[in-house]
Amino acid sequence: MSVDTVDYTMRGRKGATYEVTGAVQVAPGLVVFRVPGDLDLNNPARWNIGHHSGLVVGEAMTREFAMAGAAAIAPLYDWTRDVDNLNRDVDDDKVLSALGRHNCGTVHSHDYLRGDVSRNGTYTDADIEQAAAASDGMSAYDILLGMAHTVPWMGLDTNDFNEAHDRIVTAAGAN
Repeated sequence: MSVDTVDYTMRGRKGATYEVTGAVQVAPGLVVFRVPGDLDLNNPARWNIGHHSGLVVGEAMTREFAMAGAAAIAPLYDWTRDVDNLNRDVDDDKVLSALGRHNCGTVHSHDYLRGDVSRNGTYTDADIEQAAAASDGMSAYDILLGMAHTVPWMGLDTNDFNEAHDRIVTAAGAN
């Protein structure tokens, strides 16, 4: 399945703007994109749902959650409208409820008080080796549970997570 991607300008707090390449156009006026690595270093939710204005509507831990959340809110309003007109009609509770049903939250709802989790959703061969060494004597299930909420694994898309898990299990000799 082909996915249309677009360049997107995200508006940050205090008026700063950030260029994002490869945002996915989910519906007219709505995109899903990965937060640039140098932003929100204490927020493990690295996937955002953005409005065409550059404002962020919601966030999610995985791309799949963000895509599902964006698809859920897409039919609620005409997201191509400008922010001022859209804000007059949007029922925040309705939007938040739809997002919540797809494991999405409001902006910064996942922030950690301390720590750099900007690598959430990316992993290296060194990460695999380190996780395998730490998994000595663990079952594949125990490794899965341990990965589920640990940086960098907790923001991976399903296929990437499964690949990483399989590599760790193999390297650790677990079953």
